[in-house]
Amino acid sequence: MEIVKKRRPLAITRGLVQLCHPLPVLFHAIAVTIFLLLAAWPHFNWLLILLAIAAHTAMQCSIAVLNDYCDRHLDAAGKKNKPLVQGLVRPGEALTFGIGLMLLMLLLLLPINMPALLISLLYLAFGQAYNLGLKSTPFSGIVFALAIPLIPIYAFVAMGHFLPLLYWLVPIAALLGVVLNLANSLPDLEEDAAGHARTLAVFLGLRGTFWTCPLLLALGGCLMALLWYTGLVPALPGLLLSILLVGGLLILALSLYSGPGKPRVTRKGYFYLVVLTCLLLGGGWIVAALLA
Repeated sequence: MEIVKKRRPLAITRGLVQLCHPLPVLFHAIAVTIFLLLAAWPHFNWLLILLAIAAHTAMQCSIAVLNDYCDRHLDAAGKKNKPLVQGLVRPGEALTFGIGLMLLMLLLLLPINMPALLISLLYLAFGQAYNLGLKSTPFSGIVFALAIPLIPIYAFVAMGHFLPLLYWLVPIAALLGVVLNLANSLPDLEEDAAGHARTLAVFLGLRGTFWTCPLLLALGGCLMALLWYTGLVPALPGLLLSILLVGGLLILALSLYSGPGKPRVTRKGYFYLVVLTCLLLGGGWIVAALLA
């Protein structure tokens, strides 16, 4: 591992920011913000909303930082752009930073309520279990399937507005969580396979992963339509059908944009397109149900 003896404060700061994986964390922050606004509508307690966003963001940053900390030896073999590999941040500093972010999360959650704190701790446990070994097993998809539904539940509980709708959101969010796990693994699938990591994406293979992602997204959309059709979850028909139509177009765009025969550089964009599709389907379905 390359060690830089003299480090400038700006370089250290840049390294700490990179450790937080700012773009993926931004998507998480956008998702929790959407759900918090939906949960608070039409009476917005902005201080509570900001505290809930900050707490969730601190937790996601902690998981991201400790992910790089746990993977630092593997990254040294092939990911020279990582802050710990470059020596911008030392392992002890990364560990301290990650733990500090967890403590910050706890402090920010204290003024909210105990259920939101407990849900966040459960999500944190899933995230750190992923970092500590489950990431390299087929169970990585199960971790995402269990963790992702906690984001909207956390938002509604934090706003004191729990709805029966959220029970039905769990299986839908679980499907989307598996898709996010698979899409997130695609850029490094070959390296993971070469390193004998048995992630869910490695288990399915490149072609299987590219087949499974759109299939699960479509299954999630079908479940939303079925819940509306059976009357289990009423929703505005026009809005719901529009969301499902746009979601279907995005799923088609996924297949056209990237795939087993497309350049590897497209896989990162594929992941972000998957994130957008999940936000549209999950958030749009809740909006259509709340307005019914």
